[in-house]
Amino acid sequence: MSQKDGGWGAGPSTRYEELAERFRSIFSEIRATAVERDAERRLPRTEIGWLKEAGFTTLRLDPAAGGHGASLPELFNLLIELSQADSNVTNALRAHFGFTEDVLSSAFPDWRNRWIARIAAGETVGSGVSETGPAKVGQFDTIVRRRGNDWVVDGRKFYTTGSLFADWIHLSAQDEDGTPVIAAVPTRAPGVEIVDDWDGFGQALTASGTARFTGVVLGAELIKPETVRFPYAMAFFQLVHLATLAGIGRAAADDVARLVATRTRIYSHGNGARTADDPQIQAVVGRVRGNAYASGAIVLKAAEAVQRAADALQAGGREAAEPISAIADVEVNQAVTVVTNLVLEATTSLFDALGASAVKEEHGLDRYWRNARTLASHNPRIYRERSVGEFAVNGTRPPREYRVGTT
Repeated sequence: MSQKDGGWGAGPSTRYEELAERFRSIFSEIRATAVERDAERRLPRTEIGWLKEAGFTTLRLDPAAGGHGASLPELFNLLIELSQADSNVTNALRAHFGFTEDVLSSAFPDWRNRWIARIAAGETVGSGVSETGPAKVGQFDTIVRRRGNDWVVDGRKFYTTGSLFADWIHLSAQDEDGTPVIAAVPTRAPGVEIVDDWDGFGQALTASGTARFTGVVLGAELIKPETVRFPYAMAFFQLVHLATLAGIGRAAADDVARLVATRTRIYSHGNGARTADDPQIQAVVGRVRGNAYASGAIVLKAAEAVQRAADALQAGGREAAEPISAIADVEVNQAVTVVTNLVLEATTSLFDALGASAVKEEHGLDRYWRNARTLASHNPRIYRERSVGEFAVNGTRPPREYRVGTT
């Protein structure tokens, strides 16, 4: 069924349905075991493998380079559909799509072409940016030291989302003098240990745990020749979370409608001979679905702003892209609280359409709220509202980078 026929609105392009059809059977297979995997804490290695084999991880590459030439609105709409199947899988691929964007935006042809070839070959990249140690804001405890022609990495990262499933880790660190260093670390290199010790109550299957680096030797070609990311990186990474939330909303809407349609027990003080005919129950289902619909529409509108920033970068370079990227940040930040509130409400109120049996583990409905609440806790949304207000009142652009650490 097309997205439009399902009542979720038309896709972001005339060719979107053709592009999406290549992956929808995989999305369906992923969703079929989502409840079971969540209950058993079974990591989605196989499911991510299916997506890699189908070329999902090459979406943003040009067809001539082995990809699909997807626009950013097309990418984000596909991430909504993937998240409707399992939000864990989308989150596990977030760093990969961000790294891909970084590669496509690089001003260094050797680096860009080398990584385009690797991504086209199906290789994927996980995250190695955040730390939970005593490093101050803007600094890292992970150190990359030059040793002759090579570099040696020592340190520890947390929130290494997706790295356990990936071929590479996108590492942010610093050298012995405190200068920023960005590197690509093979996940199977001697001295790399990735541990699935993420114990959050949501997004439990993303392998967002610890990565340790002990004397890991890297060739010079694995050190990124620039230490800046693509100008619209903040908007891009946050919008992946919002697309994931929108997908959770759709999945919750689908499940509550399905369970209401098949429910045979009614209440004596209800409004119909069948639960499916009870207008109060129908209103709850409609509210959940409306929240999900609005969330998806907002994500696609914000994706247009991110696409404008990407186009400006390709046409005029970083200087031309900076002001447009700042506006993309504003648009995404404006969406953060609205989308999170819509989805958190939807994943809570869906239970009002069902009886007490809806909380049984076999349905797995609690995972929608748990996953949404976990995603909504990233990059605190209260600061997004404040930055939007500051822009509206004083014309101040949002911060170009977010970092966490001690004072």
